[in-house]
Amino acid sequence: MHDFAPMARFGGLIATDLRDVTTDPAALDSTGWWAVAADFEGSVVCARFGDVRPATAADAPVPDGWRGPARGAWTSSLDRAAYTAGVRRVREHIAAGDVYQVNLCRVLTAPLPDPARADVDALSAVLAHGNPAPYAGTIRLPGQGVEIASASPELFLRRDGRTVSSGPIKGTGRTAADLSEKDRAENVMIVDLVRNDLGRVCATGTVTVPALCAVEEHPGLVHLVSTVSGELDPAGEKSAWADLLDATFPPGSVSGAPKSSALRIIDELETAPRGPYCGGIGWVDADRRTGELNVGIRTFWIDRTPPGGPVLRFGAGAGIIWDSDPEREWAETELKASRLLAVASGPYEESGGER
Repeated sequence: MHDFAPMARFGGLIATDLRDVTTDPAALDSTGWWAVAADFEGSVVCARFGDVRPATAADAPVPDGWRGPARGAWTSSLDRAAYTAGVRRVREHIAAGDVYQVNLCRVLTAPLPDPARADVDALSAVLAHGNPAPYAGTIRLPGQGVEIASASPELFLRRDGRTVSSGPIKGTGRTAADLSEKDRAENVMIVDLVRNDLGRVCATGTVTVPALCAVEEHPGLVHLVSTVSGELDPAGEKSAWADLLDATFPPGSVSGAPKSSALRIIDELETAPRGPYCGGIGWVDADRRTGELNVGIRTFWIDRTPPGGPVLRFGAGAGIIWDSDPEREWAETELKASRLLAVASGPYEESGGER
């Protein structure tokens, strides 16, 4: 058995002293500081912490708190043949006019060799060294079955008062030279979707695109990233977090367009629930009316429920459009997963490195 205390880390802050846990996002408009974990399938856990402060060296995880799976122990919910067949099936749906784009994902799973020492906070320290990310975070709520370590590069929702913004990513390559017109077309499709989503809760005429298809460098790869912003309805009729999540969830960049059609196809083709992968992970300060949720990509989570014993899970996917080549899309999922799996399978050392 493990005995890890509830906690969360985001943006240099550490949160302890768990006060409340709820599945009702209306709590995010009450009081206090909340950690939020929303699964792709729609379930939400909100945890209010009483002690939120800048993290110091004394708050660092136990140096030997992480022992990852063997590097060859990972299995995929969709193997290469099944994934490429799925890409071809998505293209058939596009040809039939059912959809324009679908994000097709697979979930990778590996048994934990020492579950009692499997601390996601220590895993987050490994990730911070081996794959730093702008929207990284940790949520550890053992009593609720939530143990997440995210190294996400993607902003789902940022809120400051009535101003909201999103930073959808579409387009991935090893270098900027690898990015193609297909990547840019895919990004523009999702920007339009995010504009429409935010337009459901923002005042008419306030939704803008301050940046379109900007190239961002991340460890081992580059992304095309856009920014979409808006102002929540000043009448206040749709300004609650519950309204914002209802209008935008799940994130457009990891579902597809039109979203409703893409979700039906995802349900048809994917063989494992995504859980926190492709969901929304982050924090909300209800007192200051601020918050930031990432898109739960590059994200690990511990599942202690399988009858064979606790496992570590990780998701990888790619956006499929008519121009997609099945083998290239499989290779994109491999590119996204390879570095992170290597980092997570390496033991934590005091230097924060991996062997």
